[in-house]
Amino acid sequence: MNDRPLPVELRHVLAGRSRPFTRPGTFTGIDKVSLPGAVEVGAQGVVGDEQGDRRVHGGIDKAIHHYPFEHYRQWKAVIGDHPRLEQPGAFGENLSTLGLTEHQVCLGDIFRCGGVLLEVSQTRQPCWKLSDRFQVADMAMRMQTSAMTGWYYRVLEGGVLQAGDQLLLHARPNPQWSLRRVIALLYERTLDVEALNQFSRLPLVPSWRSLVERRLCTQEVESWNGRMMGPPSGE
Repeated sequence: MNDRPLPVELRHVLAGRSRPFTRPGTFTGIDKVSLPGAVEVGAQGVVGDEQGDRRVHGGIDKAIHHYPFEHYRQWKAVIGDHPRLEQPGAFGENLSTLGLTEHQVCLGDIFRCGGVLLEVSQTRQPCWKLSDRFQVADMAMRMQTSAMTGWYYRVLEGGVLQAGDQLLLHARPNPQWSLRRVIALLYERTLDVEALNQFSRLPLVPSWRSLVERRLCTQEVESWNGRMMGPPSGE
């Protein structure tokens, strides 16, 4: 992909606390609220933001989640005027913008926003918590098949940002790997050997490297059931 995204305005910076969730013993920080003024960002993400299960959320490679606000209109067309879709934060995002989607962003892109330098590390792999949050049984799968997943950043330089700052592309090391192409390889053309081999040459996060190596070795696609279905609800 050769088109460089125009600078876009950061409309909201969001954070949330971890709270008990819908199923026994589960917690989540998915309920994010917009933060006013200057917000400090460190290696683990927005200061004060929490995740309910650090085994699969948060950490250096998932420090900040970005979700395009234009997707909200598309979701309303799919699931109706859901109350969760009235304001940013419905999907647990930390950054909300208009004008930047998975089609315009590439894996490894580096963005400057305020005093913070961010690197696109991976797309989101949606899980069952989205389905429970929206009370739509297949919401996680709908997100996966729609390619409206959003993406994660690792923080290369911490600092301060705030709503109104410009998100500026600083570097693009992998212009051929738009996030839309990544999502297609993960969930649509899942056993495209040539593409998997090309993908494996990128500096992937450890979980993605294992996924690619396993597909190439076994010629099989990993099960998504655990991620999609989650633990028993207790009902």
